[in-house]
Amino acid sequence: MSQYDVLCIGNAIVDIIAQCDEAFLTDNGIIKGAMNLIDAERAELLYSRMGPAIEASGGSAGNTAAGIASFGGRSAYFGKVSRDHLGEVFTHDIRAQGVAFDTKPLEGGPLDGTPPTARSMILVTPDGERSMNTYLGACVELGPDDVEADKASGAKVTYFEGYLWDPPLAKEAIRMTAAHAHAAGREVSMTLSDSFCVDRYRAEFLELMRSGTVDIVFANSHEIKSLYETSSFDEALSLIRKDCKIAAVTRSEKGSVIVRGDETVVIQATEIRELVDTTGAGDLYAAGFLYGYTQGRSLKDCGDLGSLAAGLVIQQIGPRPRQNLKHEAEQAGLL
Repeated sequence: MSQYDVLCIGNAIVDIIAQCDEAFLTDNGIIKGAMNLIDAERAELLYSRMGPAIEASGGSAGNTAAGIASFGGRSAYFGKVSRDHLGEVFTHDIRAQGVAFDTKPLEGGPLDGTPPTARSMILVTPDGERSMNTYLGACVELGPDDVEADKASGAKVTYFEGYLWDPPLAKEAIRMTAAHAHAAGREVSMTLSDSFCVDRYRAEFLELMRSGTVDIVFANSHEIKSLYETSSFDEALSLIRKDCKIAAVTRSEKGSVIVRGDETVVIQATEIRELVDTTGAGDLYAAGFLYGYTQGRSLKDCGDLGSLAAGLVIQQIGPRPRQNLKHEAEQAGLL
């Protein structure tokens, strides 16, 4: 009997979300649509220049864990915060969503050089596109000592974010978790996270897939084309079939495509009234998919649940679903 449906591992980040115009990005040298890594000094500078903001617990895999819990799934999370205000915000929020989160926080403070809890300044332009400026802070301290073997062995699927390949200790933690998971007959999944992230770690990501460390891959069309260094989506899709057990690739308003061996399942995007903020769309797609997958549903059902969750979250500011996803899925006839 599994203890959890999904164990998510990620950078524990508090999102600070504000709306801005295109000129703000240009004036501040921000690459639109990307996750830009910044230092503490730049974090303070951008924070001082931003307009009114919403603070919300985020981090890619944290959003997925919260989404799974909202569907009624049992989710757990590994991620590192400091014992500070934002660390308390993150811990309270993720536990309030129903996620098991027991990673020990970093002790200490600014005087002894302990990094503070991570934060991401997310600037949303009128077209709904989000540009993230992330100070990783305490995130980079997540390491092998934070791996809880019982959770790693007791979750049907472990899911981690490609962003974790930036801090070196986290790589060790993921490989250790994957070893526990596979030894218990479980599966491991990852999201490619960001096409710039793929550019940095292409060879390592492919090795994770081809070695069988990762069974299920989530990506968007930009990331999968970056992974295989091709401008052809169809070519990238044909290549990823051979490299992992299942791949789920999102295509914004074109929906998504799921491949497993020779099988191809095309999923329609959920119709939306208004695109407000794309933050969390991929995270919530993964939440819906993995909830369905761990409940033994068909790939079509998994994709439809992912599409529903992504469609709901892009119609609000912030990456955590405000609606009860189980209720929404029942209303849509998906559960």
